[in-house]
Amino acid sequence: MSTIHKLPTGMALNANTSPKHGHQPLLRRVLSPTFFLGLALVVMFAVYVLLGSYTVTIPDFFTIVINHLTGGEKIPGASFIVMEHKLPRAVVGTMIGVAFGLAGALFQTMLRNPLASPDIIGISYGASAAAVTAIVIFGASGAVVSWAALGGALGVAAIIYAISRGTGSGAGGGSRGNAAGNRLILAGVGIAAALHAVVNFLMTRADIRTAADALIWLNGSLNSATWDRAGVLAASLLVLVPAVIALAGPLRILELGDDAAAGLGIKVNAARLGLVLTAVGLAAVATAAAGPVAFVAFLAGPIARRIVRKPSLPASALTGALIVLLADFFAANIAPVILDGTVLPVGVITGALGAPFLLWLLVTSNRKEA
Repeated sequence: MSTIHKLPTGMALNANTSPKHGHQPLLRRVLSPTFFLGLALVVMFAVYVLLGSYTVTIPDFFTIVINHLTGGEKIPGASFIVMEHKLPRAVVGTMIGVAFGLAGALFQTMLRNPLASPDIIGISYGASAAAVTAIVIFGASGAVVSWAALGGALGVAAIIYAISRGTGSGAGGGSRGNAAGNRLILAGVGIAAALHAVVNFLMTRADIRTAADALIWLNGSLNSATWDRAGVLAASLLVLVPAVIALAGPLRILELGDDAAAGLGIKVNAARLGLVLTAVGLAAVATAAAGPVAFVAFLAGPIARRIVRKPSLPASALTGALIVLLADFFAANIAPVILDGTVLPVGVITGALGAPFLLWLLVTSNRKEA
């Protein structure tokens, strides 16, 4: 048995404990996988900005940024490349990665299905179809295309959600909740197939130059990253991320099943609607900013789960940002060396990563069910 020692203050201290044990929870948090994901993102961000086809030293980087903010003397060439190309591209890439990562994790956790991401259930295709329609039929460009993509994503999400509710998706039944989730995925896949056909039809009707512009957008690219676009993204995330934080508690309870969640006082339909709206908003603003960057939302959640050994929204957000920055750095700096000068859009690289991961996920899921 442990002994109890009397302290001068009259408080008791168990002999099995010591003051240093109080620091263990803090140390455990600092050394957590999520912390190392955040550290890896900071390192990747620095590599993205400082290295590549044009390298910048750390002292020069801080000089450029400080002079830009204070109106000081600019370094010819370097100031423009850092402040108008590399830095806004890295900032936009990080934010769309966070948005896609959170959107995918919300859908996958809420529906308890790793296939439930904006790429798979049609939301990205809704944005794509609206954007291509604006480009090909109305000759739109720039911000108009982004707004069209945002509207398309939200419209398709509303249709999918309305179909998924169907009949009999009551407020509390676990089986009915699962059926609604399965209907949402199936409805999304069906609508995505139809919208893919619409996009293909519009591309065949466009002239070569318009089709090229639409194709760049469809692949997902950070070429249009600007400080204005970064500002819009930041404002959107300032609204949507607090919503994610507020819904994180109900989301964890919904993982127990609709019956258990209803028994614990959660309004299941209201919570699910809030989660869907937030996830769609995140996917929509990210797609409007950079196009449907393939499979980032799909990849981030499962990869983060394997790293931290549990579902984690912060880890999914960090993983999404890491995927985008790594893929775009490879596309802009390494792919041209391999492909004789060809610069690829970031979505081509993430798509190449996502396809084998999807096949692997399906194979492992079948093995678990067997």
